[in-house]
Amino acid sequence: MTVALMWEARATPGRGEELLAWALAQDLPARPLRRETFRAPQDRVLVITWWDAPYDADLPELPEPDGALVTRGVHRWRFECVGADQGGG
Repeated sequence: MTVALMWEARATPGRGEELLAWALAQDLPARPLRRETFRAPQDRVLVITWWDAPYDADLPELPEPDGALVTRGVHRWRFECVGADQGGG
């Protein structure tokens, strides 16, 4: 089974690049199948990691950044893959 972990944070105003750099610098104790990092307006940063594991497996996640760097606690979601679209329409 493939499990995707999503980690999303919103930086304090004007610190989006710093939050992005922080997220990119975070090492996990195990290597996921895939890891992608995104940014969005309002200084938001999203990290998605994919794992070959059961849905309820104990998987490493990015930690909470320093409280002064973010406007609120990190949002976290866990999903299981139910199919993949190969872009064929």
